[in-house]
Amino acid sequence: MEDFNAAQDEVFINYQVVPGDAWDQKLKAAQAAGNAPDLYVQAGRLDTAARTGTLMELDGLIDQKVLDSITDITAEVCQYQGKFYAFPLLVEPQMTLYWNKDLFEKAGLDPETPPTSWDEMYDACEALSSVMGNGQFALNTAVDSGTFGWTTVAAQQHVAGHLPISDDWATADAEDPKYAELITFYKTLQENGWIPRQALGAGNSAQPFGEGKVAMMSQGSWGMSEIAADYPDMVEVTGVAPWVQSDGDLTREVSTIGNMKWVVDAKAKEPEATAKFIEWALGGDPEVLKPFFIDTQFTKAPARDEVTEVVNSDPAAEDAHWSDVVFDDVVPYCIPEARYPWDVNMAMGDAIQAGMLGEKAPEEALADANKEIQKVIDREGLAEVRAEMEG
Repeated sequence: MEDFNAAQDEVFINYQVVPGDAWDQKLKAAQAAGNAPDLYVQAGRLDTAARTGTLMELDGLIDQKVLDSITDITAEVCQYQGKFYAFPLLVEPQMTLYWNKDLFEKAGLDPETPPTSWDEMYDACEALSSVMGNGQFALNTAVDSGTFGWTTVAAQQHVAGHLPISDDWATADAEDPKYAELITFYKTLQENGWIPRQALGAGNSAQPFGEGKVAMMSQGSWGMSEIAADYPDMVEVTGVAPWVQSDGDLTREVSTIGNMKWVVDAKAKEPEATAKFIEWALGGDPEVLKPFFIDTQFTKAPARDEVTEVVNSDPAAEDAHWSDVVFDDVVPYCIPEARYPWDVNMAMGDAIQAGMLGEKAPEEALADANKEIQKVIDREGLAEVRAEMEG
């Protein structure tokens, strides 16, 4: 932003940081008052915002050649009804596997060969438990409903071949026995004491792994940024791989992929000036973005191939061994985040947590989730929403 303001005198960008816990309320109030910022950052879904008219369409505002340079998987999470409503900064897998190579070797495991299937994960956890001390665990995963709600979407698709709602969003579909198997996976980890019963830290933090409290963890690719920045001594002994799947098949639905994207408010006062800044910062010279991807330790995938080429050509990329895993072994096999309302995610998150902790049998937990999802479908008129989304 500072470089852009200094490079020309036609547009001046004012920049403000808002704490995450205050963002939603502050933005809604600003939009209601008609003084929302022209440009802001949005993570997660944009379908509802685009459908309800709070975002400006970027087709025709951003140069078409610039929009065409966005990679296919990134474009998919930035479009609504085939039109762009966001410009992406990056994409990043939301679930990868991290393991401590020293502890693997100490437990008699191959330090270069992480588990790929549920059964292999059980074996690795059993071996690692024998070398872990009090207050330490073989593995750190989600243990709360909210984190389960977003971290298991790809696993739900992988294990059952569908998500817990029909393709037309008219009917709940959460009672598939395959989902019971997913719950049983986490229940097995819990019952054997291989994972903590309560969260050891924030759901998106690598702190427990960096502090040596766990030998393995499930975490988004951003975890390596935190490890490299805060726990540099752990870098050389940390392995990164796709997260384990029920059948060990790591060539499909290994993770959802999320992104940080820039959106233009539907009532932007200076849309053309805003577009000029977006094109310069995110859609222009790859050298502008290069420092961001280097400083975040090569854990995020650029949204344009030409940026990827420039970033990967930097000498520091050779030392970031995990970047090849993220870009080559994970990103190509990811699926976009679920587009249905968050309440559907939470219904499944509640079911997985209740089943994992033994509060309900997996089948009972899923029956409750199915009822809750159907309530959301009926309340929100999701079949009609889905039809409108498809244009």
